[in-house]
Amino acid sequence: MTEKGVRQLHRLILIVADFVSVTLACLIAWFCTARSLSLVSWPVFGWWTANLLVSFALLFLFGLYDVVFATIGLREVLKMACISVLLCLCNVVAAGIVLENGVYLEFSTAFVFAMSFFCMILCVRFSKRIYLAWKSYTFIKKNYHTNVMVVGAGDAGETLVKEMIHSDKITYKPVCFLDDDLGKHGRTICGVKVVGAIKDVKKFVEQYEVQEIFVSIPSSDKKRISEIVKQCNEAGVPVKMLPGLYQLANGTVNVESLRSVDVVDLLGREQVNVNLEEIIGYIENKVVLVTGGGGSIGSELCRQIATHNPKTLIILDIYENNAYEIEQELRRGNPDLHLLTLIASVRDKRIMRDVFEKYRPQIVFHAAAHKHVPLMETSPNEAVKNNVFGTLNVAKCADEYGVETFVQISTDKAVNPTNIMGATKRICEMIIQTIGRNSKNTKFVAVRFGNVLGSNGSVIPLFKKQIAEGGPVTVTHKDIIRYFMTIPEAVSLVLQAGAYAKGGQIFVLDMGEPVRIYDLAYNLIRLSGFEPNVDIDIVCTGLRPGEKLFEERLMEEEGLQKTDNGLINIAKPIEMDEAFLWNMLQKLEEQAYGESADMKVSVKELVPTYTIDTRDSVAESLHLNEEK
Repeated sequence: MTEKGVRQLHRLILIVADFVSVTLACLIAWFCTARSLSLVSWPVFGWWTANLLVSFALLFLFGLYDVVFATIGLREVLKMACISVLLCLCNVVAAGIVLENGVYLEFSTAFVFAMSFFCMILCVRFSKRIYLAWKSYTFIKKNYHTNVMVVGAGDAGETLVKEMIHSDKITYKPVCFLDDDLGKHGRTICGVKVVGAIKDVKKFVEQYEVQEIFVSIPSSDKKRISEIVKQCNEAGVPVKMLPGLYQLANGTVNVESLRSVDVVDLLGREQVNVNLEEIIGYIENKVVLVTGGGGSIGSELCRQIATHNPKTLIILDIYENNAYEIEQELRRGNPDLHLLTLIASVRDKRIMRDVFEKYRPQIVFHAAAHKHVPLMETSPNEAVKNNVFGTLNVAKCADEYGVETFVQISTDKAVNPTNIMGATKRICEMIIQTIGRNSKNTKFVAVRFGNVLGSNGSVIPLFKKQIAEGGPVTVTHKDIIRYFMTIPEAVSLVLQAGAYAKGGQIFVLDMGEPVRIYDLAYNLIRLSGFEPNVDIDIVCTGLRPGEKLFEERLMEEEGLQKTDNGLINIAKPIEMDEAFLWNMLQKLEEQAYGESADMKVSVKELVPTYTIDTRDSVAESLHLNEEK
């Protein structure tokens, strides 16, 4: 049966039930209050008919034929009470009318009819809830053996417990609530007791033999959620939580909407929001090119750009497998998208010119880069070839062919760099600022942000793999800290930064408070159901070549200027000698393709804030492999 057919059947059953309710209510009222027991009378039949018509009219008017039995509540009860009062008033107005042989309608008849009718329609509409309650308290469910603690005794928590109690398909058994509201302590919700405060979670987990914890506080901010999750993790049992407040708004609070706690929940800040109208304003109906479009940042750029109605989206990447995967994903999800995938290297000047000549992109997001710090330390010439001259090739083409906006993806490692990757990214920023300062048609900007959770080569996928293998989880230093952001957050801000582009700017994303990598590893092990340094060890291996304890977002010479989005700031441009820059770039190009061993020294000439790591990268890598 179709969904429409089910609704019609549901309504028909209700109409029949209400017909019976009106009839029985009339019989009860007449037998209890009338002076005559005679019912074979046209006037009495007319009274019954009038009540029937008025009752149906009011029930339809108040929407009581569209209510879902399983969710019926106080709102519907009040509607039924109003209908009964109106029916009573109608009968009171008619009171005193002679029906037959001196028998007339009494005031008491009107009252008894209204009360009887109210009780009957109430029972009809609460029938399913009454049945479920009777069933849950008179039968012991089979496979009902996973003891669950619900953290949060609010509306969402109550809804979850109701579903666990009433559904035959759910094997969770709610054994207790925790809530910080002292007024709820000792009380019961759906038969489940609120036993105490959240800070005592470990004690109550042991007392009630809890096997799983459900965090059901969707209205709390991220900082509070982070604290609660950490407290629950101390109890040593799996933790799941509702995604957010919108689950309450759209009525989808249920056991299926619970998800495992992710490390993102431990960052202790709210998700970043962007102004979609600003993004659509400059991307819609434009030809957009994304270099490195198959990478973690590039592919997310493509996903979000695809939803903003570009005229054409061009994915350019040297690695065909990644490019193919994102191409197929976008074709499945956006069948109307005009999509083009090109396999090419940004290092190839001729091909870059051909791409810009043939397709004339209007917006360019340059995400192609070598970014793995330890690998670039052992291959500095490749870092310069790909990062510096790849960027230079694409930027020159953008300027020559009149691209409207060019956005360079940079990194906080470009600030006072201690590795060749960060130093090359700083040179890319210098190139963008210089070309942008002199470009007549193109707005060149760079966007600087820190580590991205879940990106290729980031610590979280590595930690998860190490945990799956039984450990140990390796951290380079116990005190190392980093700024973190999710891939969608970073890309959304990159897109919005493009809307603020005026030329030659470096946008700096506010990534909240820095996070200690050791704490990330510790919490991720707990979230995986293990005890850190008991089940799985955390081993500190020492800082790798080019790595430092903390990253900065700004150099001393730079200052911050706010934008309309408080999470996007603009770094004050640093004056530079353009002639010196171009001379040094020519020198770097000769050395890079000549495989010079002094590449890092030459890079330092161009980037004075670059501190060369004097450790032997190759020897260090061999030493680490021997230790493993």
